[in-house]
Amino acid sequence: MCNEKIYRYLSINEKKIPLDSEEYLVNMEDWSETVANALAEEDGITLTDAHWELIWVLRRFYARFEMAPAMRAWIKAIKQELGEEKGRSIYLLSLFPESPAKRAARIAGLPKPTNCL
Repeated sequence: MCNEKIYRYLSINEKKIPLDSEEYLVNMEDWSETVANALAEEDGITLTDAHWELIWVLRRFYARFEMAPAMRAWIKAIKQELGEEKGRSIYLLSLFPESPAKRAARIAGLPKPTNCL
């Protein structure tokens, strides 16, 4: 659980999911694929299989290291799991525009990655 104050709520199936001031989940336990889809939709992203395989890489990284990876560490993990072609910044930017590590971590229900502004 994050020590952030609740900024607003995301309403999913009559349940209110608290978000902090940067729009990350206050409680990681509130995450589900439905929550991810709602967060992505707010960002103008429709999650495809390509998005989901990167989200699952992120979640496995977090489960192993107890931290959301910054871009370089995420790219390395993607290359190891999915191959060189998908472990490229340009590919990640095409799926998660502007700040891929930050945006994907938010959608994946993880804390904001270190070294992300």
